[in-house]
Amino acid sequence: MRNSPFWWILIGFMVLLDIYCFQAVKTVSHAASGRVRTIIYSAYWIISIGAIIVLLLLPYLQFQHQARFIRTTVFAIIAGIFFAKLIAAVFFLVDDIRRLFQWIAAKLFKKESVDGVATEGEAISRSVFLSWAGMLFGGGLFGTLIYGFGNKYNYQLKRFQLSYANLPEVFKGLKIVHISDIHSGSFTDKAAVAKGIEKIMNEKPDLILFTGDLVNNTADEMKNYMDVFDKLEAPLGVYSTLGNHDYGDYVQWDSPEEKRANLEELKNVHTSLGWRLLNDEHVPIEKDGHRIGLLGVQNISGRQNFHSYGSLEKAYDGAAAYPFKILMSHDPSHWESEVTKDYKDIDLVLSGHTHGAQFGVEIPGFRWSPVQYMYKQWAGLYEKESQKLYVNRGFGFIGYPGRVGILPEITVLELT
Repeated sequence: MRNSPFWWILIGFMVLLDIYCFQAVKTVSHAASGRVRTIIYSAYWIISIGAIIVLLLLPYLQFQHQARFIRTTVFAIIAGIFFAKLIAAVFFLVDDIRRLFQWIAAKLFKKESVDGVATEGEAISRSVFLSWAGMLFGGGLFGTLIYGFGNKYNYQLKRFQLSYANLPEVFKGLKIVHISDIHSGSFTDKAAVAKGIEKIMNEKPDLILFTGDLVNNTADEMKNYMDVFDKLEAPLGVYSTLGNHDYGDYVQWDSPEEKRANLEELKNVHTSLGWRLLNDEHVPIEKDGHRIGLLGVQNISGRQNFHSYGSLEKAYDGAAAYPFKILMSHDPSHWESEVTKDYKDIDLVLSGHTHGAQFGVEIPGFRWSPVQYMYKQWAGLYEKESQKLYVNRGFGFIGYPGRVGILPEITVLELT
C-alpha cells in the first residue's frame, strides 16, 4: 500500500490539512505573548510532522505478537489526530465560506466614506469563535478515542427473549450464548479475555454459537489463547462458522498453497477447541427426542467489496423438515440479500462482522454509528415478518484498539 498513489495522496492531504488547521491555531493564539505563541506553534508542528514521519515508517517496522499492540495503538493515535483535525477543519471551512461571501459583498457594495468617495471593504477577519469551536470538537473526538482504549475488554451482556409460535415445546427456555468477531490477533491482555469467557460460562448456556472472525489474519494468532477459549462448553454443544478475516485475504502469502494451509490450520483450531465448525452444512440440535435445525455457512456477503465463499443452498439441503431453524452467517448483509428472499422458513439468523464500528452512541431511544451508512442491519435485533436477525457487536476488536460507545458484547438469547 505504501507504494500506491492512494498512500501518497493521503500523505499530501495530511500535509495540506496541517497547514490549513495551523491558520486557526494562529487565530486563537494571536493575543498571547510572543514566547507563548512560539511554544504553541512549535508543539503543533512537532506533533503534526512527527505523526506523518511515524506513519511513513510504520510499514517498515516489524512487530511480533504482543508488540503488535504498540503498532496498532500508535496508528490509532495518528488516525485520531487526523480525524480530529478533519472535524475541526469543517468548522474552519464554514468560517472561510462566511468570510468569502462577506468579502464578495464588500466588493459589490462598496462602502462610502464621509466625503462621499467610495472605498474598498475592509479585510474580514477569521472568526475566533468558530476557530475555538472547531478545535473543541476536534479535541473532543481525539479525547474520546483515547478514552476508548480502556473499553476494549469491557464485555457487556445483552439479554433478549425471542418468541416463536413454531418452536417445539421442549426447546422453550433454551438459552443460547452468541459471540462473534473474537479477533485473537488483537488481544494483549490474556487475563482480561479470560474474564470475558468466565462471564459466558456463568450464564450456564445450553448452546454456544460463534459467528466468525476467530483471527485477524493467520491461524497462529490463536496459539496463546487456546487454553482460554477451550473453556467454552455447553450441554448442546459449541458451534462456529468462518468470517471474512479467517480466510487470510488481507495478508500477502508466498503462494496459494500457503494460504490454503493456513485455512486448514485454522479449521483444526476450531476442532482442537472442541467447537463444531459448520461450513455450508446443518446439524440437528436434539432434546428429549425432538430436533431443531442449526445451519452454518462460510462467509457470504451481500456487499461486493467482501468475498463470498459459502453456499446457503448447500447448507439448507435436507433441512426443510426441521420445524425451527437457526442460521449462523457472519455478514448481516446476507440476511436481506438472500435469507429473507429465498429462505423464509429460517426463523433466526445470527451474525456479527460490523463491530458497530467500535464507535458510536447508544442511549435509550437513540443510537448512531458511522457503520450504519454501510450496513442497514449493524447491531442488535431486527425483524421482518416472522424472521429475526441478531447482529452481535463483537467480542474482540481490530484496527482501533478500543471502543467508544459500542462496547464488546456477549449476547444471551432465550427462546420462548
